[in-house]
Amino acid sequence: MEIVKSSHSVYQLQYHVVWVCKYRRRILNPGVVGYLRKTMPKLLRSMPGVEIKTIGFDQDHVHMVMVIPPRYSIAAVMGRLKSQSSSELRREFSWLKKVYWKENLVWSPGYFVSSIGLDERVIKRYVEHQGRQDSGQLLLQL
Repeated sequence: MEIVKSSHSVYQLQYHVVWVCKYRRRILNPGVVGYLRKTMPKLLRSMPGVEIKTIGFDQDHVHMVMVIPPRYSIAAVMGRLKSQSSSELRREFSWLKKVYWKENLVWSPGYFVSSIGLDERVIKRYVEHQGRQDSGQLLLQL
């Protein structure tokens, strides 16, 4: 993980995000997966600094490792990504209208998110070095 410097903050934030298809339908076939791999990063262009580091698919859910800067809430990023990707999928794959014939959606509401961070030992060492080492603290072996 790299440390990112912005105008008013320095951060190292990565998240493991998972969301599932509505009704756990197994719609994520190779064609849909390929389309999502191309489309998802494009959907984040309007949110500078937000990026997908890794993405993986099962037949009924998506796993991602994402960087989300502190200026964005995780809920806002997930809401935008899920709603826009759902619209794109329904537009590109007309057969999804038959799978989800009652609703205009693809993803189940909600998501799982977990932060990916440093272990406790590294953080304690970093805090202990405060005040002793002024230059290069940011580059202290994390």
